[in-house]
Amino acid sequence: MQLRELIERTVAGLGYELVDFETSPRARLLRVFIDTPAGGTGITVEDCATVSNQLTRVFEVENVDYDRLEVSSPGLDRPLRKAADFVRFHGSEVQLRVRLPIDGQRNFTGVLAGLEGEGAEMKVRLQSQAGVREFAFDSIEKARLVPKF
Repeated sequence: MQLRELIERTVAGLGYELVDFETSPRARLLRVFIDTPAGGTGITVEDCATVSNQLTRVFEVENVDYDRLEVSSPGLDRPLRKAADFVRFHGSEVQLRVRLPIDGQRNFTGVLAGLEGEGAEMKVRLQSQAGVREFAFDSIEKARLVPKF
């Protein structure tokens, strides 16, 4: 089983959502970012401890070799990875980075105005000062919420 699948299954089994995970070279450090399902109240230190303890046990059973495990919330500038993230945060301000330049530009900021289509035809709509722009979902390299202070 792939490490991502193992982590995702464990986190989901505890009632949380896996937002992302990172590994350092040779997987010595594992960073896991969790969130509550849509409409949740946010992640607490106790939530992180619960997930960390469970992952430690699972990694021991599955013989996953690592030195350090960090579990945390995704933060205010939460990355958007899955199509469900773009639906969940509809109406939020986001920063997008596309893989290839569009009119000489790769970075865009605006309010998430929706997700349309399915599969390879899926498009993300972004409302900015220049109007509404559409981006092929597969062309998005990185997307993050813009924190409001």
